[in-house]
Amino acid sequence: MGLVKEFKEFIMRGNVMDLAVGVIIGGAFTAIVTSLNEDIITPILGIFGGTDFSNLTLKLGSGDAAPVLMYGNFITAIINFLITALVLFLILKAVNTAAAKVKKPEAPAAPATKICPFCKSEISVDATRCPHCTSQL
Repeated sequence: MGLVKEFKEFIMRGNVMDLAVGVIIGGAFTAIVTSLNEDIITPILGIFGGTDFSNLTLKLGSGDAAPVLMYGNFITAIINFLITALVLFLILKAVNTAAAKVKKPEAPAAPATKICPFCKSEISVDATRCPHCTSQL
């Protein structure tokens, strides 16, 4: 029974739940990027290059049963990856820029004065002799 309790505690931790949400959002984002590439970018590139990537294939051998390399789909996957990487880079850059703008509390300045151990007067921190009692510091 202890194993079930430990597993339940592990699942209910915030970081595990955040990870699950991240995976779900990532899957939805992948669908958006794939649609952007297949439905918008590939047709536009097809106008300029006259090529639709999904139709790029290479037949290995002859006959109807010969294997076919669909390298156009691979090119599409590379474009999907590059778009995803660019969007993540821009998001992280925006987050880092926003975090840098949040001012950190400044450390207090170093004291400019100190107390003379002999006469207890306030003197400059650089002093080697007290101006009040003339003691060597």
